[in-house]
Amino acid sequence: MKKLLLSMAVGILLYGCNSKSTNTENNNQSTEAESGTPESGKASNGTYTEQHRPQFHFSPPQMWMNDPNGMVYYAGEYHLFYQHYPDSTVWGPMHWGHAVSKDLVHWQNLPIALFPDSLGYIFSGSAVVDENNTAGFQKGNEKALVAIFTHHHPKTGKQVQSLAYSTDKGRTWIKYANNPVLPNPGISDFRDPKVSWYASAKKWIMTLAVKDRVHFYGSTDLKSWQLLSEFGKGNIGAHGGVWECPDLFPLTVDGQQKWVLFVSINPGGPNGGSATQYFIGDFNGKEFKNSNPPSTTLWIDQGADNYAGVTWANIPASDGRRLFMGWMSNWDYANKVPTGNWRSATTVARELTLQNTPAGIRLISVPVKELQQLRQDAKTIKAQEITSAFNLSKQYNLNTPLTELDLNFDLTKSTELIVKLSNAKGEYVNLGYSVPAKQLFIDRTHTGNTSFEPRFAKKHVAPLSLLNGKLNLRVLVDVASMEVFANQGQLVMTDIFFPTEDFTNIEISSKGPAQLLESNAYTLKSIWK
Repeated sequence: MKKLLLSMAVGILLYGCNSKSTNTENNNQSTEAESGTPESGKASNGTYTEQHRPQFHFSPPQMWMNDPNGMVYYAGEYHLFYQHYPDSTVWGPMHWGHAVSKDLVHWQNLPIALFPDSLGYIFSGSAVVDENNTAGFQKGNEKALVAIFTHHHPKTGKQVQSLAYSTDKGRTWIKYANNPVLPNPGISDFRDPKVSWYASAKKWIMTLAVKDRVHFYGSTDLKSWQLLSEFGKGNIGAHGGVWECPDLFPLTVDGQQKWVLFVSINPGGPNGGSATQYFIGDFNGKEFKNSNPPSTTLWIDQGADNYAGVTWANIPASDGRRLFMGWMSNWDYANKVPTGNWRSATTVARELTLQNTPAGIRLISVPVKELQQLRQDAKTIKAQEITSAFNLSKQYNLNTPLTELDLNFDLTKSTELIVKLSNAKGEYVNLGYSVPAKQLFIDRTHTGNTSFEPRFAKKHVAPLSLLNGKLNLRVLVDVASMEVFANQGQLVMTDIFFPTEDFTNIEISSKGPAQLLESNAYTLKSIWK
C-alpha cells in the first residue's frame, strides 16, 4: 500500500481532502458522494478502448488506482477494493474503489466504497466475513462484511487502524463510530492491516506493516486488539525500503501445513523499485517462525510490475484455493506512465500453492483456471528445430495483441532463446533465457514510449534453472503487459510496456539450435464490452 508519501506537503497542497463525512455510525454511509466532486461517488464504465488500456486485466474506469484492498468472497461474488483517487490520474487522497466479479475475470464497477473523513485518507487494508458476528454488526440474516483499513491523517502523518462494515453484500458501508480500533503507538509507518480468522484459538489475527517489520495482533471481536509478537527485526529478508501490505495464510505441501507471510517492499525489489517478498515458516497463533535462514530472500514475482498483492478472504472450503492479485505497476514510475484518463491495472488473478524443490519449499503461482474462458482460435504448434528466426504469427495467424502462449523448449544445444513481440514500427519486447547465466529475462528497452522515466527502459533478469534442459513458458500478453509463468509457475515475471502501436508479431529465435517441442497458443477475448 505504497502511499507515495513522496512529498506529503505537495500532496496536501494539490489534493486537500474535501470529505464531509463524519465519524459516526448514524451519518457515515460511505457510498454517498462525500469528496466534494459531483461524480466522485459514481462508477463510470469508461470506454476501455483507450491506447494502452488493458483488455483482460482489471483497471479503474477512470483516474488513479494502486493497491488492491479488502479482497473477500461472499454470496457468489469476489470483491475487489482498491486504492483510488477519483479526481486525478496521479496519487492523491485515497479512497477505496470497488468492483465485483463472479468469475475472477469479468468485473462490474461499483460506486466508491470508502471516502476520506476527519480521521484522514483511506489507506490499504483487508475485509472479512464476520461469520460468527463477533463484532456485533450483523442485525439481520445477512452476514456482516467488515473492512479493516488504515486511516492516514494528511497533516500529522499519523496512521491508525479503523473499521467499516456492510450488511447488504458490500453495497454500502458504514464506518464504526469508535474508530480507530488500533491507535498509533508513536510509529510513523504503521499500516496495511491484513486480518484473518485463526480458528483453533477462536480469534482474529491482524498482520500489520510497521516500518521495516511486521507486528501481529490478536482480537476476539475486531474492535479490541492486543500486540502478540513481531517479525523481521534485523537482517531477515530484504530491507531495502519500507515494509508494506503484509499477508499471512496457511498452505499445505505434501501433507504438511506451512504458513506463508507476504511483505511488499519499496524500494529494494530484485529489479529495482517495488516488489513483494515472501517467507515460509510456522505460525502458532502468536508468533511466526521463519523456516529459512535470515539471509534467504524469496520473491513472489521477479518482474518489475507486481506490487502490494494480497489474497482473497473467505474462499469456500469446497473451492480450497489460495487466490492472489497484485497491483501491476512500480513506484519508480507509477505516476508517470503514459496512459490517458486512468492509471494502473491489476495482475490477473493467480492460484498459489507450495512445492518442494531442491532449494526447499517454494511458492508456485499460476493464472486461475477461469481465464481459460477467454481463449479462442486455439493453435497447436508443431515440434521443430529453431535455427533461425521463426515467425509464429505468420505461420499460425497469431496477429492480435491479446495472446496466451504455452511454449515448450529443449535448450540442451542452445545458449540463448528469444521470444520477440514486435510491431511494424520496429518497437519490441524480448522475453528470453540465457543458458550460461541460468537467467530468464524481459528486455523492454525498445518497447516504444519509455522516455517518461529513466529507470523504465531496462532489461530485467531472474535466476531460473532448466529442468533437464527443458523450459516451459506460459505467457499472458495484453496490450501493455506481459506476465510470464516459467516452468509451471516456479518463476514469475510481470512487466508493463507502452508501444505506440500494438505488438502483433511473435517471433522465436535461438543462438545454437533449440528444439521447440509441441506447444499451444491462443488468441484471447477482451473482458470489456
